[in-house]
Amino acid sequence: MAKTHQVGVAMDFSPTSKLALRWAVDNLINKNDEIIMIIVQPPSADHTRKELFENTGSPLVPLEELREINFTKQYGIAKDVEVIDILETASKTKGAKVIAKVYWGDPREKLCSAVEDLHLDSLVVGSRGLGTIKSVLLGSVSKHVVTNASCPVTVVKGMQSSKSRH
Repeated sequence: MAKTHQVGVAMDFSPTSKLALRWAVDNLINKNDEIIMIIVQPPSADHTRKELFENTGSPLVPLEELREINFTKQYGIAKDVEVIDILETASKTKGAKVIAKVYWGDPREKLCSAVEDLHLDSLVVGSRGLGTIKSVLLGSVSKHVVTNASCPVTVVKGMQSSKSRH
């Protein structure tokens, strides 16, 4: 029997993070693998579960609970039908186990910590493609994670419009 893999996907519900999730499902997930959606809330976020789990991150949340409105309210996360649909499809068609974990803090640090905490075999992140100057000023999450994570990291670039290529 083949070893099952634990694949983390950084999710901020942006178009590029959804693209990264689709890419992971299409290219990395096999039967019985585990997809762990990693959500990092800003340190300033004030939600009912933050006080309980700010230091360790939330408990692992199964797909069934991700669909519920209580999950979105407790963690301050907008219910995203597209993300749930991608995850449900992966569960049904590939037999993947789908779970999520919520952290609070700097996404660069928390994603690297999640790799260790969750014993990930690989991590997939989206790239907003900020460009050199914005990336230097704001810091690139994907660059930091690629440099510091202890597992292979795949960066999925967002689609560029034809205007931005010139």
